This record gives sequence, structure tokens and C-alpha cells, in this order.
Amino acid sequence: MSRRSQMSGSSLSLTSLALMLAMAPVAHAQKDRQVYDAAMARSAEACPDHSTERTRPGVTAVAAASLKALEERKFVLCPDRRLDTTTPVVWYGREGVFAWNPSAGGAAKLLAGKVTAQVRSGDFPSQTVVWKSNGKLAEGALVPAFRRK
Repeated sequence: MSRRSQMSGSSLSLTSLALMLAMAPVAHAQKDRQVYDAAMARSAEACPDHSTERTRPGVTAVAAASLKALEERKFVLCPDRRLDTTTPVVWYGREGVFAWNPSAGGAAKLLAGKVTAQVRSGDFPSQTVVWKSNGKLAEGALVPAFRRK
């Protein structure tokens, strides 16, 4: 093999590598979009308070990897305006639902943090868990029962 064909062969492989690296974020973004779209679809099927405007901010606040883990467990994210602003995020363990008050400032961010923490720990208790707006557990708080669509 001549020096010139070795150089063009290596530049071709570098070009191919550069193209693959450039396309990787696009493929990753498409997969993430599918995860977010699937979470929105599950919410639309299960949540009585679902609307794109209410649901999307909470869903998109959660990392795609955490949403994927919820999807594997068949858990769903539901906006619920019935929740008090002082206790805006709830885990309904028996139903496998994270709910948040979309009208409560910071609730979507709090939801994302609690979802991520529970996904990392793998701890999804069967009872209802309620969080205050400051992120602390709200022991003994009363929240409306979850109702499926």
C-alpha cells in the first residue's frame, strides 16, 4: 500500500469517526425525546388532571434516565391541582404515581429531585409519601387520594 493510500484511508476513518461522534448526540436526543413522549402518553392515559400545559413542565424537569426507570416499573407522573401548595409533591405507593401541584412554585424541581432520589435508592415504598415545599417529609399530612382517569 502506498503512502498516499494509507493517508487517504486514515483520513477516511477519521472522517467516519468524526461523523459518528457528531451524530451520537442527535441519536441520544431522539431517544430522550421518546422517553419524554412516552411519559407524557402514560400521564395522558392515567391522570385525570392531565393537560400538556400542566404535565410537560413536571415531566421535562425529570432526567430522561429517571423517567426510563419509572417506565420500566410502570410508574407514572401526574399533575394534581388538588394538592396543597405547602405539600406539593406526593408519592402514591400503591398506585405507583408521583403527583405534584403544577401551580405550586418550585414543585416541578422538587418532583425531579424526589424522583431521582427514589430511582437511585430503588426505594419505592407501598405507602403514600408526602413532601413539603421545602423538600422535607410531611409526616402525617393529609392529601387527597389518587384517582386514576
